[in-house]
Amino acid sequence: MSTTITMTTTTTTTTTTITPMSMATEPVTAATLPVNSSADTLNQACFCRTLNETLLREQLEGDASLPGLMHSVLQTRPHLFSSTVVFIASEMAQRMAEVVSAIERVAALPAYQAQALARAPAVAQTAYGPVGACMGYDFHLSAQGPQLIEINTNAGGLLLNVALARAQQSCCEAMDRAFTPHAAPEVMEKAVFGMFASEWRRQRGDTPWRSVLIVDDTPETQYLAPEFELFRQLFLRHGVTAHIADPTQLTWQGGKLWHAGAVVDMVYNRLTDFYLEEPAHQALRQAYVAGAVVLTPDPYAHAVFADKRNLVVLSQEALLAEWGVSADDRQRLQAAVPQTRVVTAQDADALWAQRRQLFFKPVAGYGARAAYRGDKLTRRVWADILAGDFVAQALVPPTERLIEVDGARTDLKFDIRAFTYNGQVQLLAARMYAGQTTNFRTQGGGFAPVVVLPNEGKPRGF
Repeated sequence: MSTTITMTTTTTTTTTTITPMSMATEPVTAATLPVNSSADTLNQACFCRTLNETLLREQLEGDASLPGLMHSVLQTRPHLFSSTVVFIASEMAQRMAEVVSAIERVAALPAYQAQALARAPAVAQTAYGPVGACMGYDFHLSAQGPQLIEINTNAGGLLLNVALARAQQSCCEAMDRAFTPHAAPEVMEKAVFGMFASEWRRQRGDTPWRSVLIVDDTPETQYLAPEFELFRQLFLRHGVTAHIADPTQLTWQGGKLWHAGAVVDMVYNRLTDFYLEEPAHQALRQAYVAGAVVLTPDPYAHAVFADKRNLVVLSQEALLAEWGVSADDRQRLQAAVPQTRVVTAQDADALWAQRRQLFFKPVAGYGARAAYRGDKLTRRVWADILAGDFVAQALVPPTERLIEVDGARTDLKFDIRAFTYNGQVQLLAARMYAGQTTNFRTQGGGFAPVVVLPNEGKPRGF
């Protein structure tokens, strides 16, 4: 049983026959598929287990200083990586890239920045130059195209997904072409390092860059802690001294930020205290406000991009027109940004009545913390939402991927994260899960590589 399709990478197009390890009971061919349906069909029909753990170990433990990292990941984070891939149509991938570019063009407008910064604290008011390393735009997919769920300024998983994509074994020639880089493996690594080098130059120009500190609260306990090590090794390979630290290990003295007796040049910020308000973060905050350290991503970027109240603005076509946003960009955003509104006590009754069609999120939330589907709300949780700062977004159900777990077929939901820098998509990755939100607690779920299928016609509404 086989499926004949054409799979593309950025440099190669090939027509082949896929014979997965396990397929649905009825044969499917591209000639019999409705427009734009190959990705959906494969997500429900191909049960290939493509993850090669030996290759993944080579990727994660490629540096001599990282022995045992793979064992640590599998033992303590068994649901970090899925064993399969997710398929999407090339129109979806292209549209996501266009939406990202459109949003970043809008975010550069003075009127947009004024409204974003008007509600941000003083620490976020100054743009020092950096635009934010490791941005993440999260999408659900629909028949009308990709739907933007949220924007993250400290999106985790980039290097983990680079390693994951290189650790796939193909079930056919086309799959092999999809996962084999046509450029040297160092190219993506160079691009990631170049992102941080660009952040440094944006604030420091040609001043030599000597050190970087990867900072998070109790970093060794973070779920994505293995990635901190991957970043540390990346910086070291490029001649930049790198360490991982808790913010309580930092001191602000003599107009400089210090760690372990050395001055810190740059901080790669993985904190979820986006405005550096907690007492433990005050040394970093003082250094940032004084311009004494290059911080990426920073409070300014969070205010301009990741505060979810910005989604309210991005979903208002008339307001964007007043600001001079081009018709093409307004059309892109109208199609891709679900209608979003701020939750207020005045609208409580109307929102409660409409709750089954809404998703509620805290304006400064992260990692699906305190996010709720409206049809799952209790009165107690609703009271908490009204007492907090939340937005209500039109509900866009996630796409599903049928996989095999211990011989049983299971539908998992997934979203697509576009890792970006300065408006350009660097990598697409899927997050598979069961439940209301992504959680990395689902058997068979976790990060999964994205395979982009060829053009078959534009999704409806484009």
